[in-house]
Amino acid sequence: MKKLDVITIGRSSVDLYGAQVGGRLEDMGSFQKYIGGSPTNIAAGTARLGLKSALITRVGDEHMGRFIREELAREGVDVRGVKTDPQRLTALVLLGIRDESQFPLIFYRENCADMALCEDDIDPGFIAEARAVVATGTHLSHPRTEAAVLKALRLAREAGAQTALDIDYRPNLWGLAGHGDGESRFIESAAVTAKLQGTLHLFDLIVGTEEEFHIAGGSTDTIAALRAVRAVSGATLVCKRGPMGAVAFTGAIPDTLDEGQSGPGFPIEVFNVLGAGDGFMSGLLKGWLDGEAWPVALKYANACGAFAVSRHGCTPAYPSWEELQFFLGRGVVEKALRKDAALEQVHWATNRHKDLSTMRVFAFDHRMQLEAMEGATPKKIGAFKKLCLRAALQVSAGRAGYGVLCDSRLGREALYQAAGTGLWIGRPVEWPGSRPLSLEPELGPDFGGLQEWPLEHVCKVLCFYHPDDTPQMKAEQEATVVRLFHACRRNRLEMLLEVIPSKVGPVDDETTATIIQRFYDLGVYPDWWKLEPFATDAAYEKACAAITRNDPHVRGVVVLGLDAPSEQLAASFALAARHPLVKGFAVGRTIFGEAARGWLGGALSDEAAVAMMVEKYQGLCAVWDAARGSK
Repeated sequence: MKKLDVITIGRSSVDLYGAQVGGRLEDMGSFQKYIGGSPTNIAAGTARLGLKSALITRVGDEHMGRFIREELAREGVDVRGVKTDPQRLTALVLLGIRDESQFPLIFYRENCADMALCEDDIDPGFIAEARAVVATGTHLSHPRTEAAVLKALRLAREAGAQTALDIDYRPNLWGLAGHGDGESRFIESAAVTAKLQGTLHLFDLIVGTEEEFHIAGGSTDTIAALRAVRAVSGATLVCKRGPMGAVAFTGAIPDTLDEGQSGPGFPIEVFNVLGAGDGFMSGLLKGWLDGEAWPVALKYANACGAFAVSRHGCTPAYPSWEELQFFLGRGVVEKALRKDAALEQVHWATNRHKDLSTMRVFAFDHRMQLEAMEGATPKKIGAFKKLCLRAALQVSAGRAGYGVLCDSRLGREALYQAAGTGLWIGRPVEWPGSRPLSLEPELGPDFGGLQEWPLEHVCKVLCFYHPDDTPQMKAEQEATVVRLFHACRRNRLEMLLEVIPSKVGPVDDETTATIIQRFYDLGVYPDWWKLEPFATDAAYEKACAAITRNDPHVRGVVVLGLDAPSEQLAASFALAARHPLVKGFAVGRTIFGEAARGWLGGALSDEAAVAMMVEKYQGLCAVWDAARGSK
């Protein structure tokens, strides 16, 4: 059994996509950062579809190279073949969406890292692990990278693997067009045709648009070009036809494209064609490597291409396997797929990064409670929160499954220091104690402050909401939560919704489940729920049922502490841990309360305060782990 399904080889870049749509690239004022480059996109796209994928490329020894490596790892791509080049910068691409037919782009690839790929970067043992190796055309354009690709293909064939080529013809990258012509897709070149035809016999599958087969076959007549390719290659040829789908030819080329094998297409609105071919290739490889018939593989490919042309960005647009099945089963409801709320929710929820099946969160986002303590000043509270972070890092020791909740008004330094530590980071936005709900001033009246947040921060909002609230109170609080939810999605941030009805009125086993259902009815789909500990299994069962009924892909629930003593929390943990949707806890004052009073009052040193919090935090972690392990 091979360890890998597919290895892709070639380009890897950082794509900076203009966030504004409908204008010139010159006029775009902000950009979204994604991984890019055809083989990199395909590696991530196939990983999302459940294949075990890997990439062979080079990146720079700098921030963008690390971004590509880390993002690929988060997508589930094996990065052992991603080499770090100490001398060259990672490639960069600027892209924009002008209208449905113009997509300006500029390649920054002068002496870039991936074009330094060489034969020494190709490890025979690594190649032998794969069922298939996929090359793309750009890396046949230079003798050094061509040698690396040819070595990988030779080793793959010797190891019994299948091979595929995405022609991926970019005249600009073959030196045939100027820097301002990155959008150009076809320029005739006998030299490029000869170079491609010298390698086509090495592949079992060759994929391209009609124009790409024109360059591979040396003719602008598509049938003649396909026949020229067939003359030198026995590969299955898959010709992409834009809105008409694609066709596959396993034998002789017939007189018309319509005589090839085809899969169903999808009538959708074209928003962005950039990266659509890589999405198509990802779906095609999934079907091909799963042994599906060509019409089924082409159905997958067409659907994945449809997702790509409907969304912003390349890799971020590609579907998960669950999303693809949802789409194929339900069909097109809204031709602008990015405006299909149900589909977008599945897309968001099934393409999240990180395994967060266990959550042990130290919550020190408290503001009002710390401000009320003797000796507290904003400066001292900020310094104390840095001690809380020290305690959290000491307990987590670099392991997964730990996190912090920290605010940015009093805890800014600790919040910023937490970045890159591996901790899950939640950040509150509610004004402490507000009812009706109001938010911290940092968000601004339009919630535009969220644009400044790192993508790893989770937006946490506490709403004191009760089913028996007055209609006016409900309407005001609901409007704020709904607006915040959409602002989070717009800024690619996860959201944690905390509700504490017991502070407002009497509760029973139905109360929280009723609140949960109400927010789903409003179109709010939190990634996390933070709930007060319940007294009965029935309350947990009803709350969890309400969540999974509306959002089977939710991250989960964390239980809060409400300043309960450790013994009481142990009992509530034992009850909560019996319910799989509850992933852990987010507890604050039980951990830091005594240390905060002592340190702010001058009775405890830094080291003593940290040690006290470490002991309490470790104790709660042990209690939770024991409860979950014994369920």
